[in-house]
Amino acid sequence: MNRINVGLYDFDWHHSIYFFIVSPDEQIYLRYGGRDAVSADSYLDLDSFALALRAGLEEHERWLAGELPASPRPPPFFPSHLKRLREQQLQRGRCVECHMIGDYRAAAREREGTLDKRREMFRSPDIRNLGIHLDVPRGLVVERAEGAALAAGLLPGDAIVNFAGTRVLTFGDLLYVHDGLDRSATHLSLTVERPAVGPVDLRIELPAQWWVSDIAHRYWSIDPQTHLTTSPLADARKRDLGFDPEGFACEVTRVNRRAEVLELHDLQPGDVIYSVGGVEADPSVSDCLVYLRLNVSAGEEVDLGVLRDGVRTEVTIRTHRQRFRKLGTP
Repeated sequence: MNRINVGLYDFDWHHSIYFFIVSPDEQIYLRYGGRDAVSADSYLDLDSFALALRAGLEEHERWLAGELPASPRPPPFFPSHLKRLREQQLQRGRCVECHMIGDYRAAAREREGTLDKRREMFRSPDIRNLGIHLDVPRGLVVERAEGAALAAGLLPGDAIVNFAGTRVLTFGDLLYVHDGLDRSATHLSLTVERPAVGPVDLRIELPAQWWVSDIAHRYWSIDPQTHLTTSPLADARKRDLGFDPEGFACEVTRVNRRAEVLELHDLQPGDVIYSVGGVEADPSVSDCLVYLRLNVSAGEEVDLGVLRDGVRTEVTIRTHRQRFRKLGTP
């Protein structure tokens, strides 16, 4: 990636495979790629790739005929524009890998105080959170709908052609647009091509925390690691324990051995975390670890309110900042 204009060729830097199909003047016809937290290739197969290539050829014919409007070209941005990446990687003759660009850029924004963790740490929200399940070999054809998507009227067999006001040809296109949504958005528009009916416009009411997903597979130094797994308590259980049902009380279900090795904390399965830094509830976040990730910087300490063996106590934990084959501080 050393000499790639990543201002133009922008994508979620933690995808495993990503293709841009472009015109000779670098107009982007479409994207192919994308993943979820389950697997690097959940949305990748030869059939969907063949569909993308055919769609790219069709877009190229439109370009040759002068029928394809030019998209605004973003300002150029190269890996060398990131000062610490330049000093720690390029000037030492090292290869710049995709995940490094995402992490160095996020770390730079963290230092500048401009980092929006909702937007930049929780990348590529899972469309299954909306209830959209695709028939992957058929591209953007819906296999089934549930939850918010079903309530909006999405049906099996619908083919998504416009997502949040943007024409989309592939899952890569759709995910790129979805990733760009403001995390405070409450709804999105959708146009599908419905068999025997034609175009149908839908409006999906976005569920709370639609942007939250498992980010364990990501290379983030901005993620304050606790090496904990937790599960939110049911509302009835919260009431039984004297907690606000709207709060983010959660039970520790697993502690990774790295927490002990790194001397981060002494939490144990069965502990109930009911506050983070003295805060017990947040209207925009219901998960205790998501709240922690959004409000604590990697490497910092934070006090947790913990219920252990029926007794409320305070536990101070130190979070861990990850490193990924880089020297120095990103």
